Amino acid sequence: MKKNKLIINGKSLTLEKIEHFLNENPDIVISKESVTKINKSRTLVEKWVNEGEVVYGITTGFGEFSNVNISKKDLRTLQENLIFSHAFGCGENLPPKIVKIMMLLRLNALARGYSGIKLSTLQLLLKMMNHNIIPVVPSQGSVGSSGDLVPLAHLVMPMLGKSKVQIIKNINDDNAEKTKSISSSAALKKFNLKPVTLEAKEGLALINGTQMMTAFAVYIGIRSKKLLQLADISAALSHEALRSTDKAFTPKLHQLRPFPGQITTAKNILALIKNSQIRKSHLKNDPRLQDAYSIRCIPQIHGASRDAIDYVLSRINIEINSVNDNPIIFPETQEHVEGGNFHGQSMAIAMDFMAIALSELANVSERRIERMVNGDLSNGLPKFLTKNGGINSGFMIVQYTAASLVSENKVLSHPASVDSIPTSGNKEDHNSMGSIAARKCYTILNNLKNVISIELMTAAQALEFLKPLKPGIGTSAAYKEIRKAIKPVNNDRFLHLDLKKILDLVKNDVILNAVKEKVKIN
Repeated sequence: MKKNKLIINGKSLTLEKIEHFLNENPDIVISKESVTKINKSRTLVEKWVNEGEVVYGITTGFGEFSNVNISKKDLRTLQENLIFSHAFGCGENLPPKIVKIMMLLRLNALARGYSGIKLSTLQLLLKMMNHNIIPVVPSQGSVGSSGDLVPLAHLVMPMLGKSKVQIIKNINDDNAEKTKSISSSAALKKFNLKPVTLEAKEGLALINGTQMMTAFAVYIGIRSKKLLQLADISAALSHEALRSTDKAFTPKLHQLRPFPGQITTAKNILALIKNSQIRKSHLKNDPRLQDAYSIRCIPQIHGASRDAIDYVLSRINIEINSVNDNPIIFPETQEHVEGGNFHGQSMAIAMDFMAIALSELANVSERRIERMVNGDLSNGLPKFLTKNGGINSGFMIVQYTAASLVSENKVLSHPASVDSIPTSGNKEDHNSMGSIAARKCYTILNNLKNVISIELMTAAQALEFLKPLKPGIGTSAAYKEIRKAIKPVNNDRFLHLDLKKILDLVKNDVILNAVKEKVKIN
């Protein structure tokens, strides 16, 4: 069977294609149209070099040294020195899946043909991806403009036969980052590849972009769409467990305040609890007119995050198909235009906004967890969801952990984009800090996965006390998948192992896919 392919042309990359790229490892191919444009741009750079034209980063130094002219004989050294001097990151290494997305995004930006890089240089980057040769890249050191210079310089080092790489077959494996690193020269030799020699403009073209922050944004975007649906599923399970009213999800109510996310969330909850025996059991004799906000306002709270996430995704979709280095070369008009497309402000603000949206999903989830374990708030459920309280603590501490994660998210939600520290002798006097916004948001995303997993666990345990009544179509599907992984908690046990099992279901979309087989949710 032929291996599938992903055609790169700089204009048509989507989150869906990138998710396929991560999951299926297709061969990357540069389109014929892009090859032509790349070669035209490169020809123009070589013409300028031969004519001695002064072009930033091609025949001059960088940043504060932009007024220093570089002789033709030193142009190779200039580009190589750029990579060596800028590969100055620190901290923990980036997850390999983020690095692989960085590689794809940089290739896609350069495939537009406005950067002046040699086709052969791009082909090495492409072949490294196809062989799963993943550079080891430190996570800290970028200020988000001129792009993600430091991490991208570390990404380029192996292309020069320097630094370390990992050869990783399954990029999504949680243990992928533990893969032993080897020298890049050994890895290239293993696959009969040769390091590149950078010519004029090439080092700058490779590192002057927003690919680290955008790689995080892409992964967060892919996962956030699914976590939105899982948040609705976990909320619906909690709604059932607390024997709540469904009046607050009445469609005509939401049509009077027609935020798209609010309307979608209300529809999802009603679809998930449809045919619920639990709801029917107290439909006629329910003394409560309305529930607490964490239940009653699910459409308004989840919906606001949904609309925010949709906005962020629209920004990501623009950035992944943009040309974001400097200078930009226009072969059609024989121009070079020095500008600031590398500036990460759009992604910085988007990631700060995403951080708030995801944090709010965790915030309200924790409040529902509290209502289920608190005997004074749970509408008749036993304290901490255990039959023999005292000798058993039951689900007492699961709320502690959720509270801890939510508190951490609140700290991490402080925007990075409002900060700016000048660099390069104040030539670069406003930086986006987009890389910091993106890394913070990635931590929030992972915390949210855990909080939703805790809510799913807690709601499933609460439903044990409502038997033989059954939940709705969608909530039943979720409950069954949870029970396939873990048994009800009759006596205290090592619940950390249960949480890990439910987290695996969340990460691998097991619960989400099972529910979507039964009901349509968006």
